[in-house]
This record gives sequence, C-alpha cells and structure tokens, in this order.
Amino acid sequence: VLFLAYFVLQVIYARRKYKISPPKTTGHPEFERIFRAHANCSEYFPIFISLLWVAGIFFHQGVAAACGLLYLYTRFKYFQGYIMAAQGRLGPLYASAWLLWLLLGLAVAGLLAHFLLP
Repeated sequence: VLFLAYFVLQVIYARRKYKISPPKTTGHPEFERIFRAHANCSEYFPIFISLLWVAGIFFHQGVAAACGLLYLYTRFKYFQGYIMAAQGRLGPLYASAWLLWLLLGLAVAGLLAHFLLP
C-alpha cells in the first residue's frame, strides 16, 4: 500500500509540474509515463495481494513473503524505468510477471496439498 501511495504522489507532483489538471490523463510525455506506470502498478495490485495471501496461508509464509518483497522491488524498478523511458520498464516487467506466476504456482500447490492430501 505504501508503494501505491508513493506512486500516487508521483502522479500528483507530475500534474503540478506539468500543469495537467484532473481528469486529463494526457499532456507532457513524462507525465503520461508516470501516469501509466502508476495505473499499471495499480491494476496488478489486487492480483498480487490475492496470490500473496493464498500462497502465504496455504503454502509457506516465509517463501510467500520473500516472493512478495521481490515483487515489490521489481515493481518499484518498473516504475522508475518507465519514468525514464517506456523501454526501461521491460526488464522489471518480465521479472514481476515471473514472480506473479511463481506466487500462483505456490498458491495452487498449497491449495492442492491442503485439500487433497490427508
């Protein structure tokens, strides 16, 4: 949640810097990159929280927490890279997607073990 708050603040600062009043979402290219980076991170947050929660409860809290911290780090790097240039987001984007797939695998493994094994 603190990461999302930080991203929101970056959008607010960019709106002030480039004089782009809400509800406009277009204008200076740097503002548009900041806005899109924030929107993209916000769109994936419910998926991340859900997978983190299920993997932590049904698989292992420590492993899920480590994956969660890595995911947050990659999303932060994604945000920073996107601000600099749209191409700067690609490496962290792939890393964060890989971590979501890993969390999904952990969650499924934990659920299967919980419900199918005696």
